[in-house]
Amino acid sequence: MDAHSKSLLFPPKPIGRATATIPILGSTDDMVGSGLVNSLAHPGGNTTGTSIFATELDGKRQEILIEAVPGLRRMAALADSNTTTDANLHALQEAARARNIELSIHRIARPEEIAAAIDAAKASGAAALNVLSAPILFNSRQIIMQRVAALRLPAIYQFPEEAGEGGFVGYGPRIVQMFRCVKLLRGVKPADIPVEQPTKFELAINLKTAKALGLTIPESVLQRADEVIE
Repeated sequence: MDAHSKSLLFPPKPIGRATATIPILGSTDDMVGSGLVNSLAHPGGNTTGTSIFATELDGKRQEILIEAVPGLRRMAALADSNTTTDANLHALQEAARARNIELSIHRIARPEEIAAAIDAAKASGAAALNVLSAPILFNSRQIIMQRVAALRLPAIYQFPEEAGEGGFVGYGPRIVQMFRCVKLLRGVKPADIPVEQPTKFELAINLKTAKALGLTIPESVLQRADEVIE
């Protein structure tokens, strides 16, 4: 990226305009809903980027985690209280309840709260953790991975690359998909570049991590994986 453009990785919601002239390439759950652009087809202003359906995929990740950890009866979700809505959390709990699984919610607002929240999840009897989509949780992924490893708690993350970094399972669009607005670097105005949306979602499973956790992943889940790390 050149000196005349700026990238915002998962900008907070809401976000003010940093400038009226520097092109901004953003990536967040809903570019329109967050107020970053006027519409998907015609962003307007000086911002464009990618809508990544992050919270919409939290439910799918929960389903995958349930299938990857056979016999699961209690699980937990790690949520950013500034990002994930009560409605989304309620929907996750209802979906878990429909499968006779108890889901406890553990909210954080700052990175320093993460370790204690994971400890509380383990203490509640949870046998698996859904790390919900949020900038603070993605940026703190190494803290999370180290803590869940110490507690032998399998966790699923929002990007497949996170499985490659040692996470148990990752599901979602690859991070590289979020930064393909190359026209921005060729002098095209952001207002003329439609907001992109992921077209491919990948499942990555780390068998080394599964083995360290003492887990055997069902073959039906492995067959669906786009990447298996051994």
